[in-house]
Amino acid sequence: MTSDPTAGTHSTANADRTAVVLAGGYSTRFGDTDKALAEIDGRPMLARVVARVGAVVDSVVVSCRDDQRAAFAVGLDGIDDAPIRFVTDPEPDGGPLVGIVSAFEAVDSQYAVVVACDMPFVDPAFIEFLFSQAGGHDAVVPELDDGHRQPTQAVYRVDRTVAVADERLAAGTRSLRGLLDALETVVVPAETVLDHTDRQSLTDINTRERFESVTGSASER
Repeated sequence: MTSDPTAGTHSTANADRTAVVLAGGYSTRFGDTDKALAEIDGRPMLARVVARVGAVVDSVVVSCRDDQRAAFAVGLDGIDDAPIRFVTDPEPDGGPLVGIVSAFEAVDSQYAVVVACDMPFVDPAFIEFLFSQAGGHDAVVPELDDGHRQPTQAVYRVDRTVAVADERLAAGTRSLRGLLDALETVVVPAETVLDHTDRQSLTDINTRERFESVTGSASER
């Protein structure tokens, strides 16, 4: 179910906000290195994401595997924009939906933004915009200019998302985009997205080739 973001919008400006950063994948398309720790302009991608979203939320939860925690803690040392907690995936590399459910169980706020760790150019102002569209809805997701939605840079109502996701996981369904279809979701059209941010802020970096192509421009962002 989808809604028009311009119809009956209610702000969540006074609500507590949490960011969940998904970092538990095995980075199979990236090579031998954990992409979350790959450095752009001298800083791990994970740290860039956490610092950017941490500027506009009250706390950050990093969803990861148990074997990643020690290295991630070192990579995140010195970031103090918001308190950072780790939640270990109950099923290593079980997919983003599993990571979201386990992380949301540690979230106290009504709404949380979910951001993948491989989006190093995530725009804090755009995250603020997504939160502003969320009140009264289950989810707010941006649409890309190819018509696809970006569920790993989206805002979710925590309790409703967990309830629906648990049902879907119990039924053996793990699609994150399918979850959005089952929620009362505001889809932000691509033209509105581009009024508030640029395409690169929503781009994920899954391969070493893509990483190398953006590394040179990092200092400009």
